[in-house]
Amino acid sequence: MKMNAPWTRFYSNSCCLCCHVRTGTILLGIWNLIINAVVLLILLSAMADPDQYHLSNSELGGDFEFMDDANMCIATAISLLMILICAMATYGAYKQHAAWIIPFFCYQIFDFALNSLVAISVLVYPNSIQEYIRQLPPNFPYKEDLMSVNPTCLVLIILLFISIVLAFKGYLISCVWNCYRYINGRNSSDILVYITTNDTTVLLPPYDDTTTASTATGVGPMAGGG
Repeated sequence: MKMNAPWTRFYSNSCCLCCHVRTGTILLGIWNLIINAVVLLILLSAMADPDQYHLSNSELGGDFEFMDDANMCIATAISLLMILICAMATYGAYKQHAAWIIPFFCYQIFDFALNSLVAISVLVYPNSIQEYIRQLPPNFPYKEDLMSVNPTCLVLIILLFISIVLAFKGYLISCVWNCYRYINGRNSSDILVYITTNDTTVLLPPYDDTTTASTATGVGPMAGGG
């Protein structure tokens, strides 16, 4: 009879592409790490050569600056923080340190909440989409095509897109959470458990040792009988 570890009974240890949740979390951390590293390089290049990435007010069709020095510094700090969080999640999943995954999991929850608020705002204030499109620069790609779309259809399309994004983000959150529970369960299973009664104290071995001993006991008589 096949025996399953206690931490695998109530949730799945596999994620997309049939890989383990640890592998999925490592790949997700590396992917976010690469994206934030690319964003950081672009920001640093823009700070080193502002004229190359500068957009004038006439190009934007407004009276505001696209990216001033303060916003550049804030964006750079956020990118550095995200690189640190993604690196911690990748290292924690690889070395099986559950606590290192928590910051990345909290970031996922925060990002999911923000996207949910966007979906709610679109649902409650559907006319805000048309107002936002009108405020776009005149040379913005497909602006006229977007303005010609029926407002109700545009709202439904945007809600459908946001729903797909939220479903995907929710699935990634579940993968990271399952990885955290898996690592936390493995670390907890290595602790010896004492059961104390009035007369005796029994020391229970770790689960892995019990499974190994049971397997060896079952294989031994079969080998001898052959």
